[in-house]
Amino acid sequence: MEEQACLIITGGSLDLTFAEQFLKDRNYSCVIAVDGGLKAASDLGLCPDEIVGDLDTVDLTLFDSYRGKPGIELEIHRPEKDETDTELALLTAERKGFRLVHLLGALGGRMDHALGNVQLLNQFFQNGMRVEIYDERNKIYLAGPGRTEFVREQTYGGYISFLPLTEAVEGITLTGFKYPLFDKTIRLGTSLCISNELKEEKGSLEFQKGVLICIESHD
Repeated sequence: MEEQACLIITGGSLDLTFAEQFLKDRNYSCVIAVDGGLKAASDLGLCPDEIVGDLDTVDLTLFDSYRGKPGIELEIHRPEKDETDTELALLTAERKGFRLVHLLGALGGRMDHALGNVQLLNQFFQNGMRVEIYDERNKIYLAGPGRTEFVREQTYGGYISFLPLTEAVEGITLTGFKYPLFDKTIRLGTSLCISNELKEEKGSLEFQKGVLICIESHD
């Protein structure tokens, strides 16, 4: 049985043509619109199951049009809060029991939010949730110790990069890649594992300690 997934559309800039193609063959058990992301959800013809945010970037007329609709939950917060709206939406998905979340609109726009959203993945990764950030060129997710498999036909693009999220990632072995590694330790600040490619139809990543940011991308 296919794992149930939650879609979160947050308030960063989002290419709607890309989003339409991305969503074409995907089904979600829950759709959460995050503040200004409600406009993108509406433009994509999606009716969210939940709207989360502090209403500082949402069109209030659009928000009011959803307020009375049956089946839509509202989770409205004060602007003065410790969490970003995206973090609150991810916490909502976690409370609902989702272990797989796709996040759109998390990279375009302000760089502080983009970097914050990438780092935010770790909080939920440590709790056993896989959160994947997508835009028209990138798929971003985290990997922990053990083995991760890659299949050329299933990767998001021709390039696969690995960046340490922790101070060090120990014992990295890459097989099936254009630039293989064997039992290599990398630390924050390195560019050693940027823009690798699969040399064979299948490849694998293995390491012993730490957390990696994995980025599958194309030009």
